[in-house]
Amino acid sequence: MKLKKKHYILGGIGALILAAAVIAFMFYQQISATLLSGQDTHYLYIDNDDTPDSVFAKLSSVSTERGMKGLRRLASYYDYGQHLRTGRYAIEPGQKALDVFRQLRNGQQTPVMLTVPEVRTMDRMAARLSAKLMLDSATIAQALHDQSYCQQLGYDTTTITCLFIPNTYEVYWNTSLDALMHRLSKEHDSFWNEQRRQQAAAQGLTPNEVVTLASIIDEETANNAEKPAIAGMYLNRLRRGMLLQADPTVKFALGDFTLRRILNRHLEVESPYNTYKYPGLMPGPIRVPSVQAIEAVLNPEQHDYLYMCAKEDFSGTHNFARTLAEHNQNARRYQQALNQRGIR
Repeated sequence: MKLKKKHYILGGIGALILAAAVIAFMFYQQISATLLSGQDTHYLYIDNDDTPDSVFAKLSSVSTERGMKGLRRLASYYDYGQHLRTGRYAIEPGQKALDVFRQLRNGQQTPVMLTVPEVRTMDRMAARLSAKLMLDSATIAQALHDQSYCQQLGYDTTTITCLFIPNTYEVYWNTSLDALMHRLSKEHDSFWNEQRRQQAAAQGLTPNEVVTLASIIDEETANNAEKPAIAGMYLNRLRRGMLLQADPTVKFALGDFTLRRILNRHLEVESPYNTYKYPGLMPGPIRVPSVQAIEAVLNPEQHDYLYMCAKEDFSGTHNFARTLAEHNQNARRYQQALNQRGIR
């Protein structure tokens, strides 16, 4: 009788061991299963509102059934809800559920390539940056319009545009606003190295003034080859104490860059940005200028032109003049071309 009871106990233990082995094998199969069902990299975005369930919902449509089961079991066993980390995660074809879980739990995210754009307003800058980051555009815009926040960065709301150097940078999708501004400040300081600062000083300008003048040049033309000539012309006017009389600054003062023809009534707008009324440079840039325009100011074409007018062929380039009489002739040709096209 005792022997029979012993056999039952041993049999029960054996069954439990076998069951445990089967469960362990099934668990191993699940966590070692490939997660993605396709052959393309999948980018998973996890923000502050996500929960484990919402994360798995984002993955379920692109994942294998076995891989998802393994991921869910790992999440339950290791209490993923307490270790959920925001970020952008690249999940590669062939990655196992266990590998993906470790990646998510440890916050091993993949950076994004963030391009600082050449835009006219800080609202547009905020919209373009937020499209690539977890930050919302309202948060960025509010900071860039806040005087105290800009002052912490060494600018004010009229010069904060100078902070942004158009380029592409590698950042994390979930970067904070302060971390982003710190990174862009470092990139700005790296761009404005000793050589460029000396070039600016040689033109009698500070880096911010270089950017301010460059912003006019970019509004005047998209032709990079012509930008050093335009820079030279405006620098000549500045050195002689002449009004810059730059049409783009009037458009900025009016808040209307769609204007194709500047009329005398437009020139009366009361604004420190109206360079037909106020001498010298404006309080700050009228856009984020291109690196090409900045380099044009640092390396201007040497000439004695004091005037320029858009060419009558609407090529986007300009006729330059040394005298007002010559300039008036160029202006008349352009006005006639505008009239012929019915541009009012």
